[in-house]
Amino acid sequence: MNRLDALKNRHIRERCVLVANGPSLNAMDLSFLKHEIVFGLNKIHLGLEKFGFYPKYYAAVNEKVIQQSAKEIHRMGCIKFIGSKGGNIVPESALTYHINTANPPARFCSDISLGVHEGWTVTYVALQIAYFLGFSEIILIGLDHRYIYDGKPNETRQLKGPDQNHFSPSYFGYGQHWDNPDLSNSEESYRIAKAHFDDNGRRIIDATVDGACEIFPKADYKKIFLSQR
Repeated sequence: MNRLDALKNRHIRERCVLVANGPSLNAMDLSFLKHEIVFGLNKIHLGLEKFGFYPKYYAAVNEKVIQQSAKEIHRMGCIKFIGSKGGNIVPESALTYHINTANPPARFCSDISLGVHEGWTVTYVALQIAYFLGFSEIILIGLDHRYIYDGKPNETRQLKGPDQNHFSPSYFGYGQHWDNPDLSNSEESYRIAKAHFDDNGRRIIDATVDGACEIFPKADYKKIFLSQR
């Protein structure tokens, strides 16, 4: 039995907030996240104190991200999903699960115990995990889906100055290496995820402030969360 099997469908008919890492997070009142099930990604640890929330789940599959943040990831007290490429950097533990991204069985993997497709973006990975966990509604925030970069998509580059593409200037900035985004393939991944959720009576809503992704239906995060208090 795979350890991941114990997590399957533990959140049926529940919703979660999937927090991507765009600079739009800085323009939001994120206090509502204290009352939500939060899924964090990559270097979200850089903003936890500032934003005042803590994720229940976390995912990272990019080897550079995992190498650069191994100590911080290890210290995070939430359930963590780490891609197989970074498995030797962050070992499995009671809270840490390795997910196989080397040989995914499908373009959208509804059973992550068999593998997960990276889909050119960790957000797509998290959508597959959230589906496996049983969530019926995913609210996306911080999915700005716009980047300033030099070079070609997927090319490794070094950022000399502050990072303008994420909520923190030190995210990939000041000499760190990162992989250029691939928006075209990311959008194709999002279309596949949307279709899979729609076909199974679930939904993904994009509540990003001024987000550029046009794949998911849009909503005002204040109307979703702040009006409920």
